[in-house]
Parts: sequence; C-alpha cells; structure tokens
Amino acid sequence: MENTENNAIPSNEETSGVNFQSRLDLAPLSEGVAKIKAELETVIVGQHKMIDQLLVAFLSNGHVLIEGVPGVAKTITAKILAKTLAIDFSRIQFTPDLMPSDILGTSVFDLKKSEFEFKKGPIFSNLILIDEINRAPAKTQAALFEVMEERQITIDGTCYELEKPFLVLATQNPIEQEGTYRLPEAQLDRFLFKINVDYPNLNEEIAIIQREHLLQDHGKLDQIQTILSGEEIKKFQDLVKQIIVEQNLLEYIAKLVVNTRENAFLYLGASPRASIAILNASKGFAAIRGRDFVTPEDIKDAAIPVLQHRVIVTPEREMEGLTSIEIIKQIIESIEIPR
Repeated sequence: MENTENNAIPSNEETSGVNFQSRLDLAPLSEGVAKIKAELETVIVGQHKMIDQLLVAFLSNGHVLIEGVPGVAKTITAKILAKTLAIDFSRIQFTPDLMPSDILGTSVFDLKKSEFEFKKGPIFSNLILIDEINRAPAKTQAALFEVMEERQITIDGTCYELEKPFLVLATQNPIEQEGTYRLPEAQLDRFLFKINVDYPNLNEEIAIIQREHLLQDHGKLDQIQTILSGEEIKKFQDLVKQIIVEQNLLEYIAKLVVNTRENAFLYLGASPRASIAILNASKGFAAIRGRDFVTPEDIKDAAIPVLQHRVIVTPEREMEGLTSIEIIKQIIESIEIPR
C-alpha cells in the first residue's frame, strides 16, 4: 500500500508548488448566478452585459439606473429578476403628481386609539422598481435620498430601518423630455450603476419576434422559477465583501477617480463615493466570474457604469459631441494597468 502511495502521480498543483484553490467558497454563488441568468435569458434576448451588471449590482448591494428608449425590456427585466428571488417586490410608477408620502408612507390618525399610526409606503420592500424616475418632481425624487444611501427612513422624528436586502432599480427614457425632471447629481451619485440599454441587432430582433409569436396567450413571467431566498442573497453579499483586492489595485482605482477631477474635458469629476463604488462593483464582477480576487479587468468593467453618470462633460466638449463614456475610456487607456 505504501508503494502505491509513493508511486502516485502528483497533481499539477503539487508539482508546481502553487495552490490554486479558492480561499472563499464561491460555488453556491456561481450556481445561483448561473440559474438566475438562465431564467432571465428564457425571456430576455441578448442584453448579456445588462444582465451581468444587474447581478453585480445586487451582489454589491448597490442601486441601478437603467436608461433606454421605450420597448427595450428595461421594466420586464427588473420584474423577471424580482421573480427569481424570494423577496418582497414593489413597483412605483413615478408621475408628475406623485408626492413623497405616496412613496414613504404617512401618519394617519386612529380614532379608536386617539393617536397617529404610521402607514408604510411601497418603499418598504426588498426590491423596488421605480418606473420612469424622471417623471416625478424634485421634492418627490428628494424623498429617496435617505432611503437609498442609508437604507432607513426618518418620519416625524422616528427612524425606520429597512429590511435587507434592499435594492432600487430605476428606469428612465433618455429621449422624451416633455413632462420630465432632470435627476439632481446628489441622487445620481446614489446609484451604483447607470446601465445603458441599446437596441437589439437583427438576429436578436428576429428571436424576440419568434418568442412573442410562440407565447400566444401565455405570460412572459409564467414559467420563471424562484432561485434564491433573502437569506441566501444576504449571505452572498457578505461573501462578496471578502473578495481580495491587492494594494496596487486599490491605487489603480484611486488614480482613475482622481483623473476625472483633473481632466480638462470634465466640468465635474467623481467623488470618493465613486471610488468605493468601483471597489465594490469590481468585487461583484470577480465573484460572478468565480474568482475570490479582483483583477484590473474587473475594475475596467466596473469603471464606466460607475462613473458615466457621476461626471459632467464641459459645455464645449458636449457641443462637439463628446460623451462621458468616451472620456472615461480615454482615462482608462491613459493610466498604466498594474502588473
């Protein structure tokens, strides 16, 4: 028996002297992500980047602003994602006459008890879909500041903690401006990602039409399965926080963000909140790729959706047609990648 053990062929890891085994158990997370992707792709054609970014945002405990013209599956994607998760879901349709109390809740006088009782609004949920967020006026948008940043609501001197996980998915149409209100920078800064949804290509358009034809009287969400519970989501979010980031990569993130403040093409650069957002998002990208450590590619993939809505292009460059995405790409290319 001893001879058999001594003559056994060593594994590659043993011969190289390097242990490539993950320091974190990411197998359940990877399995859950793969299943959610599969469910989303039964309805959503293409949009793989959007799906990945949504999953990264959820694992990173960050809010998402989805921007695209009507009909490119912004709302249906959020609804399908909600159905794959065993958590509470609320949809709020923003309109010009919507009041802050319609979102947060209000105190109602109880005649029997002779006291005021707080009636919670639809924001008291785990996953919130805010459709057409720029349809509501500034005072209604401002009602989201505290809840999005601190996951709590203060009303009449009482603080209400929101149950975790808590994620806001907001949609907006970049084309139609009549009856809309521009989101202030303070609110934009509270979104981890801004995701731009483009038109499908020809093959994807054909696939969309074919699927719709085959559905007939069946609903798009009828066959969607629930994959993860609220406890599993919180466990995965805690796991993502433990993803390893080397010191040189932390410095790389800082250089990217500081460069936005020094760039001549940008009127407004990104704040330290953006640095933290890139850090958290890059951990999320590493996790969905099955790694317990961040690489420069994870950071580069996180940089554009994190930064594009946090910076403002100078009027001169904007008139020339230069966009924030193009400037961010230039910044990424100008900074040496850590080795």
